[in-house]
Amino acid sequence: MSEAPPVSVFPSDLPHAEPHGNPAGVRRVAVLTSGGDAPGMNAAIRAVVRTATHHGIEVVGVRRGFSGLHRGDLRLIGPRDVANTIQRGGTVLLTARSKTWRTPEGRALGAEHLREWGVDGLIVIGGDGSFRGGHLLQEEHGIPVVGVPGTIDNDLYGTDHTIGYFTAVETALDAVDKLRDTGASHERIFVIEVMGRHAGHIALEVAVAGGAEEVFIPEDPKPASGVVQTVKESVAKGKASSIIIVAEGYPGGAQGVADAIEAGTGLETRVSILGHIQRGGSPVSSDRVLASRLGEAAVYALMDGASGVMVGRMNGEIAHTPLRETWERRKDVSRDLYRCAKTLSV
Repeated sequence: MSEAPPVSVFPSDLPHAEPHGNPAGVRRVAVLTSGGDAPGMNAAIRAVVRTATHHGIEVVGVRRGFSGLHRGDLRLIGPRDVANTIQRGGTVLLTARSKTWRTPEGRALGAEHLREWGVDGLIVIGGDGSFRGGHLLQEEHGIPVVGVPGTIDNDLYGTDHTIGYFTAVETALDAVDKLRDTGASHERIFVIEVMGRHAGHIALEVAVAGGAEEVFIPEDPKPASGVVQTVKESVAKGKASSIIIVAEGYPGGAQGVADAIEAGTGLETRVSILGHIQRGGSPVSSDRVLASRLGEAAVYALMDGASGVMVGRMNGEIAHTPLRETWERRKDVSRDLYRCAKTLSV
């Protein structure tokens, strides 16, 4: 019996995508990061620069977001400028919030700078506030804008996950694990507040992964007093300590929940607000891959003539969503995961 021929694994034998066309005739694009920083933004910038360069398109880097755009803080950047950045947190282009950009005069000045640089389209990496700024720029001055979802909050409609979310969850979970050790040693209750702004995605995932006894999210603003019975039942079951996760957008926050517990049980309770630590650090692999996919997709969107859209990933595929819908349509938390958190907290 003859042996089957060996399977070649050389790159030349592997399937690959056909070269992407440029029907819109894009020659130069600009990219900026805006709003709160998120782990993976650098990976997205890198993907934009290297995808564009691969197709003979120049890239203008805008420093300090829209604040830098209306001041004319722009420069050409190439593949070497983004080398050794994929593993870095924060953003090499820097970011800032701009009151001036909220005015028509500020946006007009930014549009003028983009025209002076011969930019055919702008890629905005950020959250809903950043997308609103890009949307106004396109509406008022006709400059094509494509958004890339870069925010740890995971609150943008049109993508299953946003860049930075996975890393923020891991950072918060690491802190929860450490606080659980302390809580167990001192037989205390820890109420831990995680970020997420008006959304409970981070809180819910951390609660399940961290084995929390209870979780409070803004999508279900139940009374904080309800946790009292949960804690009493935990004590009756022999639990000497408990972990309660609270999303920052929950009314009253972690302190409100802690006050309710102490008032209702008399048990010693500690509050820990993790804060901005969740935005920093080297992005995990999932954020690096997502950012790379979406940065590439943003360049392709402009090359195809798309504008006024956010590129996201839904069910594993690249999807385009009108910018306005990303903040006007509500993105709910996973109700299945919420049920799981309740079921597993016994």
